[in-house]
Amino acid sequence: MSSPYGPGPYGQPYGYGPIRQSHPQGAIVLVFGILGFVVCFGFGIAAWVIGNKALAEVDANPGAYDNRSLISAGRILGIVGTLLNAAGVVLMIIYFVVIIGISASQSSY
Repeated sequence: MSSPYGPGPYGQPYGYGPIRQSHPQGAIVLVFGILGFVVCFGFGIAAWVIGNKALAEVDANPGAYDNRSLISAGRILGIVGTLLNAAGVVLMIIYFVVIIGISASQSSY
């Protein structure tokens, strides 16, 4: 379909806008977010940091990228995975402190 006004500055007919592309780190953020949720919180932290940077780039130029929701999903998975893993570490520390306290109080008799 051709435009009656000729081609636009990027070769498309006027009225269609620029071609949007996927942000190059979008898939990485999602994969790291999933791995951070399932495997270890190091990936979650990476997804959180890279996702923040990628979202800032997407928000700075919203017409250039089309995968903001993918980046947001990976970032949120990274945040949730990091917080859940951190809560697990805190609970394990509390558990071991209680066990050591109980064993120390029983051995003093």
